[in-house]
Amino acid sequence: MPLNQSIDSALDKNIGAHGVSDAALSAALARTEGALDRLRRHYAEGTLPLLRLPEEQDDLAAIGEVAARLKEGATDIVILGTGGSSLGGQTLAQLADFNVPGVGVLRDPPRIHFIDNLDPVSFETMLARLPLATSRFVAISKSGGTAETLMQTIAALGALKQAGLDPRNAVLGISEPAKAGKRNGLRDLLEKHQVSLLEHDPGVGGRYSALTNVGLLPAAVLGLDVSAIRKGASAALLPVLDKYEPARVPSAIGAALSLALAETKQKSISALMAYSDRLERFSHWYVQLWAESLGKDGRGTTPLAALGPVDQHSQVQLFIAGPRDKLFTVVTVGASGKGPRMDVELAKLAGEAGFGGKTIGDLVAAEGRATAETLAKNGCPVRTLHIDKLDESTLGELLMHFMLETIIGAHLLGVDPFDQPAVEEGKVLAKKYLMQ
Repeated sequence: MPLNQSIDSALDKNIGAHGVSDAALSAALARTEGALDRLRRHYAEGTLPLLRLPEEQDDLAAIGEVAARLKEGATDIVILGTGGSSLGGQTLAQLADFNVPGVGVLRDPPRIHFIDNLDPVSFETMLARLPLATSRFVAISKSGGTAETLMQTIAALGALKQAGLDPRNAVLGISEPAKAGKRNGLRDLLEKHQVSLLEHDPGVGGRYSALTNVGLLPAAVLGLDVSAIRKGASAALLPVLDKYEPARVPSAIGAALSLALAETKQKSISALMAYSDRLERFSHWYVQLWAESLGKDGRGTTPLAALGPVDQHSQVQLFIAGPRDKLFTVVTVGASGKGPRMDVELAKLAGEAGFGGKTIGDLVAAEGRATAETLAKNGCPVRTLHIDKLDESTLGELLMHFMLETIIGAHLLGVDPFDQPAVEEGKVLAKKYLMQ
């Protein structure tokens, strides 16, 4: 498989007392059997649509057509949505240099903007500076009742109308189909303005929606191969469907490791550190997925995002010398030999003759390896994930791997990976305060 996972540096026989024992890991792996059986039943019965997405290709042409219409004559495309309605799309879009430091701002139009956090000053400034005549807005909310997305959409519609522009040509919505007896504010709002809507799959929750039109539409706008993303996801699902034993299913291994360390070694924090700018949004997607899916009934572990090499200069100090309450996942991408090559004479002048002839990628690869090994040598449990080439296929595999790992982890904890009662409680209270 393109995704290469190793847990050797998380085992007590290799790193000492803070690692997981063979017995604890084996027991946790045995408990994943029930989750794997359930996943296979869901797939066979079609009761968990997420599992059928990797093989689905019929909708991709339509997604491509919508993307082409959005791009036509557009300088800017604004994605309105929060949490799962945005982070999956951002993760995929970053593969096409979106929001990559030093690169994203240099992309040719159309520029794509994910407005995932609600902030009054930022949103007002954006609307004032956007060239509205050549801007397009995509409003995404599964339920259609997300307060932040509704306010953003109302504000965008108001700005377009004030500028004398027809919303039908500038706005698109994605929301689940109308249900009898249930209000869908986004659908009502956009249909009243004769704005086109795509259907959000009602069986796929927002934080699991990266492989649906929610994530694939922005990817298609940026010219990514959305078919390869889906096909890559199938690589992570294959060991489950082919009934591999848990010890040969990477997602089951990851879930078992995390929960065994939490239960037997009090590792209550799961830190994911990716060594690629193009995985920065992925790490935040992971944080939402893991936190919202598992943090229930007083259970779960706390996810933490880090980015290498930059966070070697800050978080790694805490990781190694701070509390021993963490499992580390270090994600590296084939970087050796890539990037600018160092001039030999300039390297000597800088006092680092050894840099001569090396590339920036050589240093990044060395630092990723060094961080994982240093953590392990200091007794910190480390899982490594390596991808030789980060492309649509491998990113699709990475996304599905962690969705499966999360679902299996929820089974081990005895919680529902698809609801979010605490989040819903806060939403209701916020609307109550707004009306006061």
